[in-house]
Amino acid sequence: MYFSRIRDLREDADQTQQAVADYLNMQRCVYRRYELGEREIPVWAVIRLAEYYHVSTDYLLGLTERKR
Repeated sequence: MYFSRIRDLREDADQTQQAVADYLNMQRCVYRRYELGEREIPVWAVIRLAEYYHVSTDYLLGLTERKR
């Protein structure tokens, strides 16, 4: 699922949950729930994360294996 992708991308980029949450202008506990799959991520956050990690939204959502 997409939540494992966003965790993997964050870890590969050596970023903390707090750093990504700050980029998304949200609390870390909210972002943490996205990574754990406890909360559905809003479309605007998917778009921002795709821009942040330089990947497509389809890749982020697990719809393709191609990053771009």
